[in-house]
Amino acid sequence: QVQLVESGGGLVQAGGSLRLSCAASGRTFSRYTMGWFRQAPGKEREFVARISWSWSSISTSYADSVKGRSTISRDNAKNTVYLQMNSLKPDDTAIYYCATGPSVAQLDYWGQGTQVTVSS
Repeated sequence: QVQLVESGGGLVQAGGSLRLSCAASGRTFSRYTMGWFRQAPGKEREFVARISWSWSSISTSYADSVKGRSTISRDNAKNTVYLQMNSLKPDDTAIYYCATGPSVAQLDYWGQGTQVTVSS
C-alpha cells in the first residue's frame, strides 16, 4: 500500500522560508512523478511543483506563482521529496499536499497535507 506523509509546515512570517517533506512508501519511488499541490481556504486545489524521472534525467516544473522562490528535489534513497519555499508571502497560505503517480496528470496517491500559514 502506497503511503505519503507530509511534514514541515507551520507558521512563518512573510519573507521567511520553509522546507516541506513528503516521505513515501509502498512503491518503487524513483520511477514515479512526485508533485506538490496546495489548497487555500475557499479556493480549488492548485499545482505547485513536480519532479519526474525521464530519459535518465530529472525534470522539474513549477507554477508561475512559486517559480523562482521554490525548489523541488528528491532523495530516492530516503524515498522523500522536498519543497523548499523561500520569500514566502501571505498568498502562499494553504494546505500543501504531495502526490505520486505515473505522471502529473495521473496522480493516484495523495498525502493528508501539511498546513502552511504565512503572516504579514
